[in-house]
Amino acid sequence: MRDQVGFPRRRPVTWPAPPQPRRARGSGLPAGEPSFPPVAGWEPRYRAGVLLADLAAIATGALVVGGAVTAYARPGEPLVHPVTFVTFFVLLGALAVNRVWNSAVLGHGVEEFRRVGRAFVAGAVVLALAGLLFDVDRMRPWVFVVVPATAMLVFPLRYALRQLLHRRRREGRCLLPVMAAGSTETLRDLITRTRNTPYLGWRVDAVCTTDGRGDDDNELEGVSVVGRLHDLATHARRGGYRIVAVTPDQYWTPKRLQQLAWNLEGSGAEMVVAPVLMEVAGPRLHVDAVLGMPLLRVSAPSFTGVRRVIKDVFDKVGSFVLLALLAPVMVAVALAIKLDSRGPVFYKQRRVGKDGREFTIVKFRTMVVDAHRMVAQLADRNEGHGLLFKMRHDPRITRVGAVLRRYSIDELPQLFNVLAGPMSLVGPRPPLPEETARYAPDVRRRLLVKPGLTGLWQVSGRSDLPWEEAVRLDLRYVEDWSLALDAVILWKTIRAVFSGQGAY
Repeated sequence: MRDQVGFPRRRPVTWPAPPQPRRARGSGLPAGEPSFPPVAGWEPRYRAGVLLADLAAIATGALVVGGAVTAYARPGEPLVHPVTFVTFFVLLGALAVNRVWNSAVLGHGVEEFRRVGRAFVAGAVVLALAGLLFDVDRMRPWVFVVVPATAMLVFPLRYALRQLLHRRRREGRCLLPVMAAGSTETLRDLITRTRNTPYLGWRVDAVCTTDGRGDDDNELEGVSVVGRLHDLATHARRGGYRIVAVTPDQYWTPKRLQQLAWNLEGSGAEMVVAPVLMEVAGPRLHVDAVLGMPLLRVSAPSFTGVRRVIKDVFDKVGSFVLLALLAPVMVAVALAIKLDSRGPVFYKQRRVGKDGREFTIVKFRTMVVDAHRMVAQLADRNEGHGLLFKMRHDPRITRVGAVLRRYSIDELPQLFNVLAGPMSLVGPRPPLPEETARYAPDVRRRLLVKPGLTGLWQVSGRSDLPWEEAVRLDLRYVEDWSLALDAVILWKTIRAVFSGQGAY
C-alpha cells in the first residue's frame, strides 16, 4: 500500500464501528453466498460534487473570462458567440477523456491533478489546431488566456473539495472498509499507516493472518482477526468490504493470487496487492504482459529529458519572479536583523548538492555570531534526530530569528541559490558535508537530484520528523519525482509555512 506523500502526520483517530452491510442483487456469486454493495453512499455524492464544480468552473471561464477577453480584444462584438460553446465542450471532453472523475483518483494522490492538467493542455492544443484549421484568428486569446484562467478555477475548487473530504475522514467518516491479509508484520504496518493517515480513506476492519491469530489470538492492533489467509475470499464476499488488501507473505503464490482474483469477481470489492517494492510507485511502475505473464516493470529514475528541462526553466523563472515580488520584504527583514543584534545580515554555509558537489547556501542570520562554536556545549540538549542537531528552545536564536524561523522567512535568500543553479525550488533538504560523510550507500541517493528550497520533508513536519522518516521522504522524492508532485509540494508549502509546524 502506498501512503500519500507530503501530508503532515496526525494523531490516530478513533474508528467508529462500520455500518452493517446490506444485501446486494445480481452479484453473480454462487447460490447461498450473501454479498453486499461495496460502494458507500458518499462516493457518488462526492463524485457528483466534483463534476458539478468542474462544470461550473468551465462555464465561468468560457462565459465570464471569454466575455471579458472578447470585450477587450473586439469591442462591440457579442460577448457570447460560437467559440464560447466550442471551448466549453472541448474542455469538458478533454476532462472526460482523461477520466478525471474516476473514483480511483478522486480524493488522494497527485494523479488526480496530473490528469486535470493533462486535460487542459490537450484542450488548449485542440483549440489551437481548430483555429489554424478553420482560420479562426480570434482563437489565440482563448488558448492563452481563457483556458489557463479556467484551469486556475478548476484546481482550487478540486483542492477545496478534497480538503472537505479529508476533514470528514479525520472525523472517522467517508472511509472505505478494508479487509487485509498477509503476514502479521506487514498487516501491522498497514494498520498503523491507515490510522496515521486517515485522509487516504482506508479503514482496516478485519484481517486474515497466516495462522488465523493475532496479538491476542483474535485481534491485531485492535483489528479483528477473522480467519486464515485461505479464508480471505469467503470473508471478503460476506463482509461488504470495499477493498481487499493483500500484503506480502510467503503464502501468496501467483496461482493463489489469481484464484483470489477470480473468487472476488462479482463481489464489487477492489483487490489491491502491495508489491515488495513498497517505496517505488508513480510513473516508474508499469504492468506489462510478457509471454502471457503479467510483469511489474520498474523503470530507472529519470533525471534528464524534457521534464527536467521544464523543471530547470520553471526554477529560474520562478525564483526570479519571487525575488522581484519579495524584495521589499527581504529589505525589511534585513533591517530588522541589523537592529536586533550585531553581525551580518546573511548567514553562509557550505552544503552538498547534486552529485556531491558542494556549494554555499545563503540564509538570513537567525542566530548570534559564532553560534556554530556553541554546538559542543549544547550537545547534551540535542533534540534532533539522526545526524541533525536541533533544539526547540535554542539559546543561540535571536528574537527576530525566532520569528523568521517559525515562518521560514530565513530561507528566502536561497532563491539566489535557485537562480544560480545549485538548488531547485523543490527537492531534498540540502545536507551538510559532515552529514554526507556519514551517509549509508542508500541514503546517498538523495544526491542524485538538486536539493530544494522546499520538499516532502518540509511539508510533512520538518524538524518534528524522525531522521529515518525524513530520509525515506527524500528518497521517495528521488524515486517518484514528477512535475505534478512538484506542483503539489509547492502548494502544500504555503500551508506548512503559515502553520509553522516543525519549524524551530
